Amino acid sequence: MINRRLMTRGLLASLASSLTSCGGLSSGTDAPSSPTKKKSWSQGFGNNYTSTGPNVRERRTSPATVAELMAPGPLKEMSLGNKSAKVTMIEYFSPTCPVCHAFHKKTWPTFKKRYIDTGKVHFIAREFPIGRSSGNAAIAIRCHEKKFFPLMNAYLLQQRRWVSLEVRLDKIYAIARPYGLTQAKLNACLADKTLVENMRLIKERGRDLGVIGTPTFFINGKQLRGALTMAQLQAEIDPLLG
Repeated sequence: MINRRLMTRGLLASLASSLTSCGGLSSGTDAPSSPTKKKSWSQGFGNNYTSTGPNVRERRTSPATVAELMAPGPLKEMSLGNKSAKVTMIEYFSPTCPVCHAFHKKTWPTFKKRYIDTGKVHFIAREFPIGRSSGNAAIAIRCHEKKFFPLMNAYLLQQRRWVSLEVRLDKIYAIARPYGLTQAKLNACLADKTLVENMRLIKERGRDLGVIGTPTFFINGKQLRGALTMAQLQAEIDPLLG
């Protein structure tokens, strides 16, 4: 019998090395998933776009404006750094996305130290969960806002511990527990229909802004996709800093 955990690890590694972003026009999933016997609320976090059926979404043909990007959303904006910085960078991420994992492992630490911690960049993270496991993890992250960014990185960097062919709420909770999120609080967040709906609206808004996969970045309004390197970020940000 094939070991499912090893299969998932191998798939995540191959996806990270071969894709420029997670999701897309046809598949809309970060990693394969199968129906689970465990109750999962996140049915609204499946495909990004579908190519057939009554709910076909068209790709945006014109760039989103800065005003559209910065309009208030249904939930508190999660951000780091100087809100008055010359540069604002938005990242749409999915917790199960191996390309998001690659960015946060290879580029994020240096980027944060060089640009966010020094007040040069205002960074905003927005959820774009793809699939049920990703949706549950996104709610867990949002459920503990005081630890939002540490939890975001934990889920992205520890994908091998919790991403599987089935939705495993126990594995998802195990990532959050060391950061002080209690099982009772997580259960309450998972059952919070308003929170779930607002999370769905954040993703829908991302779609309307032109997001078709993760990670998608907007740097002062310019859209970029994939596991950006420090060289790529420097080329975009430094001219804006003058």
